[in-house]
Amino acid sequence: MNIITAEQVQQVMAYTPLLRALQRGFAGEAGTPRRTVYALDNKPNNHDAFAVLPAWNDEVIGVKAFTYFPENERQGRSSLYSKIMLFSREFGEPLALVDGTEVTLWRTSAVSALAADYLVRKDAKHLVLFGSGKLAPFMARAHLAVRNYAKVSIVARNEQKAQALIALLQGEYPHCQFSHEPVSEELIASADTICCATGSHAPLFDGRWLTAGTHVDLIGNHHRDARECDTHTVVNARVFVDSRENVLNEAGELLIPINEGVFSETDVRGELSCLARDNVHARENDTDITLFKSVGTALSDLVAAKYAYDQITSVA
Repeated sequence: MNIITAEQVQQVMAYTPLLRALQRGFAGEAGTPRRTVYALDNKPNNHDAFAVLPAWNDEVIGVKAFTYFPENERQGRSSLYSKIMLFSREFGEPLALVDGTEVTLWRTSAVSALAADYLVRKDAKHLVLFGSGKLAPFMARAHLAVRNYAKVSIVARNEQKAQALIALLQGEYPHCQFSHEPVSEELIASADTICCATGSHAPLFDGRWLTAGTHVDLIGNHHRDARECDTHTVVNARVFVDSRENVLNEAGELLIPINEGVFSETDVRGELSCLARDNVHARENDTDITLFKSVGTALSDLVAAKYAYDQITSVA
């Protein structure tokens, strides 16, 4: 059995082939039970959690297990630790133990970008990215792999982290303008795509500021009572999700408007699997506001881990 490290995953990953693999994976047949997230403490201010995500397709069986301890960073530790176990679908034998933390960064950003490729206007030029944490550079790279953005605005509370992120990305994408900007009506109105990858429990912007034709991408929140966007944004958008079952079980972005009586489960237009099977640009017109909410799926972990495993074992 192979032990695949974070460094090995990083060395073999690339967005263009990973996006192709995810498109095929979501378009195909797969077993994807609801992921299970266990709260480890009942105190209201404690969000420590343990999660298990199983999935399988005609090639492999996989399960990701991860811990989420959001207060860890105050002690110089990572907030998330994860491993993915892969088994042969044919014989059930163990194939690999893959570093799930690195896979999660790649698959989360790639899923976001795959949905954006179906939902963002072809002529989009301005990306607004909320967040400057570990996922932020992955998000920027993934979205720059599907659209030729001329400007990327970083909205983040930490000036030092934002500037470090800008310096990193500017060196990789000299054709693109990167800047650190405060949230404002002018900024939101100028965005073609808005990506939210934060730990915020409250809406990051006023939905009334959105311009017709904007795509809103929400990946940071996994709590029923929290959200990265407001109700106005949701009810005025064509809403897509990575998984109905998971999102409608975990995501306050949709659950809060549902509880308010202004949105319903049937208002969700489709899952990523529907978009992947059609595999065409899914925007009805250039004036629709579109929204994609992702909480993560075991299928994306399975596909991304199998992609890394294939690349590594093919050169072993």
